[in-house]
Amino acid sequence: MEILNSIYGEEVNNLAPTTFEKMMKEEKNAAILDVRTHAENILVRIQNSILIDIYKPDFLEKINELDRSKTYFVYCRTGIRSYNASKQMLQMGFEKVYNLETGIISWTGEVEHG
Repeated sequence: MEILNSIYGEEVNNLAPTTFEKMMKEEKNAAILDVRTHAENILVRIQNSILIDIYKPDFLEKINELDRSKTYFVYCRTGIRSYNASKQMLQMGFEKVYNLETGIISWTGEVEHG
């Protein structure tokens, strides 16, 4: 991911799962964003996450409606879509955005199903 940062210029904060979970629990004014598809979200998701599918045409519109004063913890399956979503959010003026670098496939924290 660091190579992507150097190529594309935006400094996305990529976090390992343990750091992501620790910061997520400590931050009081935060939201967890799942940028996967609805089908992926139904199978498994991080508790209390908000689904905003990056593949939907209204993705940017929905992101633009979010409160920019909050801290956002963004994840997908492997970290690529959430990296791109985080980068887009930074370009839109969000200041506190963190990407789950390796995605939910390496997540060991609590999850919800179905």
